[in-house]
Amino acid sequence: MSFNDIFKSSFLENVSEFSVLDTVIGLAVSLVIGLFIFLIYKKTLTGVMYSSGFALTLVGLSLVTTLVIMAVTSNVVLSLGMVGALSIIRFRTAIKEPVEIVFLFWSLAVGIVVGAGLLPLAVIGSALIGVILLLFANRKVRNDPYILVLNCTDETAEHAALDVLKKDTEYAIVKSKTITTAGIELTAELRGKNAATDFVNTIAHLPGVGSATLVSYNGEYLS
Repeated sequence: MSFNDIFKSSFLENVSEFSVLDTVIGLAVSLVIGLFIFLIYKKTLTGVMYSSGFALTLVGLSLVTTLVIMAVTSNVVLSLGMVGALSIIRFRTAIKEPVEIVFLFWSLAVGIVVGAGLLPLAVIGSALIGVILLLFANRKVRNDPYILVLNCTDETAEHAALDVLKKDTEYAIVKSKTITTAGIELTAELRGKNAATDFVNTIAHLPGVGSATLVSYNGEYLS
């Protein structure tokens, strides 16, 4: 063994094989697409709570995944060690909206594709996904469903209220009916016509109707 063999290091050999230009290009493309995902998330957000931390996570996730995939594709031994290291990570953050899973997987996919060097696939695929989400995320296909809680003194009032529902709603289905000595309590699922809820006031003023409460599925009392 010579004196030079003592100081020979496989780590330094890997450094000499490292390409700074490829890394900069890959991270730059991943950053641009990550910011694009960030903007699409803001545009298509349907909830009332905007999470800046989650939006920043989308950008960071694409960058980190790109860096990991670049390291894995350059060394087979490192890829096996990386799989073992990542297997012990547990993510316990609750997802508030189901659509957030789409953005998380989108960021991961961008990082994987860019890290593998398939830059055109990452750019074209992200552009198509963004257009599709913009077209369909804020598009309202049907009117929102509601639950109507109705209290009637007798069956005559019940039938009159149901007639109003059949005439002024898209559809209405009685989900439950409770009859007591105090009267009749109905729970109906319905969809209004063109988001109109004026029929609730009509029902509430019918003879024999004690109260009429309309509740949306998100828990908001409408009347």
